[in-house]
Amino acid sequence: MSAHPWIALFLDAQAAETGAAHNTLLAYARDLKDFEQWLERNGHSIAEADQRAIEGYLVHCDAQGLAQATRARRLSAIKQLYRFAFDDRLRPDNPAQRIKGPGRAKSLPKTLSEGQVEALLAAARTHGRGAGERLRNTCLMELLYATGMRVSELVGLPVAAARGDPRMLMIRGKGGKERLVPLSPPARTALAEWLAERDRAEDKARSKGHPPSPHLFPSRGKAGHLTRHRFYMLIKELAVAAGVPVAAVTPHTLRHAFATHLLANGADLVAIQALLGHADVATTEIYTHVLEERLRTLVLTHHPLAGETDQRNAGSGEREADA
Repeated sequence: MSAHPWIALFLDAQAAETGAAHNTLLAYARDLKDFEQWLERNGHSIAEADQRAIEGYLVHCDAQGLAQATRARRLSAIKQLYRFAFDDRLRPDNPAQRIKGPGRAKSLPKTLSEGQVEALLAAARTHGRGAGERLRNTCLMELLYATGMRVSELVGLPVAAARGDPRMLMIRGKGGKERLVPLSPPARTALAEWLAERDRAEDKARSKGHPPSPHLFPSRGKAGHLTRHRFYMLIKELAVAAGVPVAAVTPHTLRHAFATHLLANGADLVAIQALLGHADVATTEIYTHVLEERLRTLVLTHHPLAGETDQRNAGSGEREADA
């Protein structure tokens, strides 16, 4: 069997058995295609490659200057492919089983302060070419901060989920898994106001022969709804309007802010896990480290004795040097 069918079979299995998201499958396909092409240039094939050939590819990736996370991701795709091939008896061994990768650099997720989030929400209420756009922008931001949704979940929300002034919102996450998240009063108000405006615009479009949209945030584009890229650009515009550092603001930092602020105000870690849709609570635990780091910085920056401590340490160092 040639290499191409192996990759196709593997991707089909990931979609059917683990519910892998479309973007995840695309990433697997890109990584495995790059691996396959390198093997072919060096006289190997996926079906016959041994441990040394795989290690050679990893050395090649390192020599290219690829980031540690990228190399770790590519090795993960390769290991999963060969585990699949071995389990399905496409080959009698797993040549990637004993290979250890570079791992992933552990870094704390970037987040925003409560004041910065408030500034972004205020900017959304006044930013837009007309009243309808401002209502949409306000609804987008209020929902994102109230629920901690991923941006793909937000822009793809069905309008049916917003009917009836809901106190809970049903979100379809990765792998088609659904979860319920509560809406804050400001989010419910913003949602109701945008829904009324959206329905008026839809009625007008329908009178001109346009079909109704199933999306909460409809668009005339190919996707039929506001795209992730457009929302990314919008949130950057809001950062400028709010006076918040543009580099610090992305849709995902709002998700991180949602979790960090909940934790700082006493929310249970398991509850935050459920709200974010994390499969493993270990993924959610990173926010405890974010909170610890922010508290440490707060003390070092604002404690009245922090400066004196630095001076005492400097003085101690001078005395040791004199000694």
